[in-house]
Amino acid sequence: MAEKDDDKVRLDKWLWAARFYKTRALAKEAIDGGKVHCRGERCKPGKEPKVGEEYVIRSGFDERTVIVRALSVVRRGAPEAQLLYEETQDSRQRREEAAALRKAGALGLATDGRPSKKQRRDLQRFRNDRA
Repeated sequence: MAEKDDDKVRLDKWLWAARFYKTRALAKEAIDGGKVHCRGERCKPGKEPKVGEEYVIRSGFDERTVIVRALSVVRRGAPEAQLLYEETQDSRQRREEAAALRKAGALGLATDGRPSKKQRRDLQRFRNDRA
């Protein structure tokens, strides 16, 4: 998987090659937005990841803690991309628990659709009484 210029790779390019983000521009945007941390600090897109470094990557609802295992500037298939990093066991467990909570609707994200006419009137009455 290693090529001659893989020892110097930008973080945004590595995140794209490891398939954390669909495009390199999205990877750069995520880094600039503070969604990628190394040793508890925000990173810059030009940072060069090293083998063995640990990164915390937030994407959507998920937050992953990964350890860099290999470097690559080429985006390949998902099975090869997964060889570039290793997710920590703790991170995997937290992600699965959060997914289970979301699926169960415990975070208040699930609804039965928009309110009926009676429910809407009750809501308006409730808001007006509080004001």
